[in-house]
Amino acid sequence: MSIATDRLNAIKGHLSGNHPKGLLAGEVAIITGSGQGIGKSCAELFAREGAHVVITDIDAGKADQVAADINAAGGKAIAIAGDVLDPAFPEALIEGTVKAFGKINHIVNNAGFTFDGMLHKITDKQWDLMLAVHNTAPFRIVKAASPYLRKQDGENKCIINISSTSGLHGNVGQANYATAKAGTVGLTKTIAKEWGRFGVRCNTVAFGWIDTRLTRAKESGASIEVDGQKVALGIPQGAGNKKSTVNPFADIPLGRAGTTEDAAGGVVMLCTPFGAYITGHTLEITGGRGI
Repeated sequence: MSIATDRLNAIKGHLSGNHPKGLLAGEVAIITGSGQGIGKSCAELFAREGAHVVITDIDAGKADQVAADINAAGGKAIAIAGDVLDPAFPEALIEGTVKAFGKINHIVNNAGFTFDGMLHKITDKQWDLMLAVHNTAPFRIVKAASPYLRKQDGENKCIINISSTSGLHGNVGQANYATAKAGTVGLTKTIAKEWGRFGVRCNTVAFGWIDTRLTRAKESGASIEVDGQKVALGIPQGAGNKKSTVNPFADIPLGRAGTTEDAAGGVVMLCTPFGAYITGHTLEITGGRGI
């Protein structure tokens, strides 16, 4: 363990020596859905690597708190609260970012949720809502940012669209979510091909089992309100909620669920100079599940 730790510290020293102010010093990153969970961890890690961070979330209180915590820790962040489903919000988000920081380097389209149901029972509203939040909202945000990204300025620029293993392999009870998350892969590849000549990279990150409110027990009561309707989040645990003797991590080689910090690490890595020649790629953060 000591040898591994020493090696890790040595590598860390090399990195900090080459990038004393962080791997993303002075760059500007927008992370949607960053009031909690994976988005929050992404925002914190971007800030630790020297980026100026824009926190955006439908919950203004949570967005303000994350920004305040980053600033208190010595980072630089602002909060621009809003609903990514509002057609007017992407423009306001982009213009607010440029007004505050003068440019945009990175966009992480992280905001989203599930609205599960078996295929023969899913309503048109459930279907349309998943496409709206996971496909249309990222499209509008990226399009609004196009004047600031589609220029040959030598800046490090990367867009990350968040997908899921449900989008790569399908999942029972998630026809709408799986379809939407598969769509993000197509959007990513198209952006990579169209905007590569401007130095813009675009990648997808597909998460497996990351410990968030979307993967915890639905019986815990987590929910989101959309158009006045309460949408329950999480995975049903079955009648009686009896503790199962089955190992839930049996098919994950690393033997555990991922943390939000694990998820953020992959996202930020792709945005750093170490990802400079990676574009149009889908990075799976799964602990090895599905290999």
